[in-house]
Amino acid sequence: MYKAGIDVGSTTVKLVVFDDSYHLLFSRYERHFSDVKTATVKVLKEAIADIGDQKVSIAITGSGGIGLSDVAGIPFVQEVIAATTTVEKLIPQTDVVIELGGEDAKMTFFGDTLEQRMNGTCAGGTGAFIDQMAELLKTDANGVNELAKGYETIYPIASRCGVFAKTDVQPLINEGARKEDIAASIFQAVVNQTIAGLASGRKITGNIAFLGGPLFFMSELRQRFIETLNIAPEHVIFPENPQLFVAMGAALEENHVQMKLTQILENLEKNTSKSLIPKNTLDPLFKNQAELEDWRAHHNEASAQYKDIAAASGPVFLGIDAGSTTSKVILTDSGGCILFQHYGNNQGQPLEKVIAILKKLYHQLPDEAFIARSCVTGYGENLIKAALRVDYGEVETVAHFKAANYFNPGVDFILDIGGQDMKAMSVRDGALSSIQLNEACSSGCGSFIETFAKSLKYDVKDFAQAALLAEYPVDLGSKCTVFMNSKVKQVQKEGATVADISAGLSYSVIKNALYKVIKLKRPEDLGEKIVCQGGTFYNEAVLRAFELVSGRQVVRPNIAGLMGAYGCALIAQEKYEDELTVKPQEPLVFQEVTSKSVKA
Repeated sequence: MYKAGIDVGSTTVKLVVFDDSYHLLFSRYERHFSDVKTATVKVLKEAIADIGDQKVSIAITGSGGIGLSDVAGIPFVQEVIAATTTVEKLIPQTDVVIELGGEDAKMTFFGDTLEQRMNGTCAGGTGAFIDQMAELLKTDANGVNELAKGYETIYPIASRCGVFAKTDVQPLINEGARKEDIAASIFQAVVNQTIAGLASGRKITGNIAFLGGPLFFMSELRQRFIETLNIAPEHVIFPENPQLFVAMGAALEENHVQMKLTQILENLEKNTSKSLIPKNTLDPLFKNQAELEDWRAHHNEASAQYKDIAAASGPVFLGIDAGSTTSKVILTDSGGCILFQHYGNNQGQPLEKVIAILKKLYHQLPDEAFIARSCVTGYGENLIKAALRVDYGEVETVAHFKAANYFNPGVDFILDIGGQDMKAMSVRDGALSSIQLNEACSSGCGSFIETFAKSLKYDVKDFAQAALLAEYPVDLGSKCTVFMNSKVKQVQKEGATVADISAGLSYSVIKNALYKVIKLKRPEDLGEKIVCQGGTFYNEAVLRAFELVSGRQVVRPNIAGLMGAYGCALIAQEKYEDELTVKPQEPLVFQEVTSKSVKA
């Protein structure tokens, strides 16, 4: 009878099938991106297509295999036992095994007594760490390996966690260090972390075997180990299919169940067992699609009005929000209707980007209309105001307050969450009374969710959409990205889906805002009229999480990410109308200079 083994690791699913003579008939190595059930179903279907619907003797192993074991109805084998079984059967001459996985690192010492050491909650020095560093070099793990082949110099890089490593790598990139040298240095950091963290002073001698996906796919990473440990060629063991050794061990174990591959598939697809439901969960954001649609209809009421710029005439008003990474521009008429808007990355050139946007605006603006007044806010306020002779500059919080009060007159609390910053503003008697900002940590901001979406190979919009109808949002707390990675890793093993994780992260963003930044004690302290704005609140899951956590109904304008620019346009109009009551209308320097220079 054929023997099969499934290894569900922290980042991948592996399936192997042996025939009666222990010849490997089928193998598959597949990334699961946190959806272990779907990935396992996929590899099983591929096996059926390749070798037919065989009856197999099968077991499952791996850090994410326990929950699937109950659902699929197949026995679970402890990972250490599975790996040891394969080593003893296929490479019995081994003295030490060094195994790296997606988020796991192991070192096993064979001899009179078996001793295995593993990394703890930190994924520094593993495949996930290499993936993070690859992004800084604008490549992937394979690209890092290819670069490392041409290295000349090794730089010291921390590998204890990705945050510290980025602190070392980014300056090297900025200073023009060769990518080949940085790539090899990243691998050396992994080697140093593995040896220091796992060997802990114990000598690594004898025949050394290298197992796991990263060491299989990255030849230069293996070479860094070999050179660092000074291993003679005859003592290096690099077996065939080292990335599949744990799955092979599951197949070679004796305590198996026998069933057809289609039966396993049916169990996975139809089993309603609660084995794959995470333990600590929160209330779903929405109970069903109908509740979601009703909620959307309510929030659509706070919408800015639009008019065709081609029909504009007379005075119009320009608002510019020059942020640290984005440029926002809005043009309104005297009734507050939006004639033109732009939201985009400034590519590190805020002035050049605004000029390009204004060229586009002037190309569309009819001769019957003229920019009566203009106002700018944001990080680039002084630069844009001086370079383009913008009429007014305004403090960012005042511009945001002006827009919030337009959509919700009498607003008494505003929460603005952007990509990396957060502002909580309280209003008393029509004026800002207190402003609270996040400091060093950006764990409650948009980039926090975007980072996780990318790590799971999701577009951030699709990632947010998945959260809305998640059945079991996981409680991830409100920690920083480094610690949150460990929490996400744990709930993945418990069976959390991508949707559950996305919904949990939405809750975490809000909990961080309310309990860490604002230090909220009671929902009543937020006030009665609340406006949520900033680009992060385009994420409906985050908006809904705010309402559920705070217990308050809020207004989220449809231009949540453009509120600074819209507030500036309103301020420009107010200033213009105030001036008209004092003196007659005059030609504007900004309008003349900008129109001539931009149209040129």
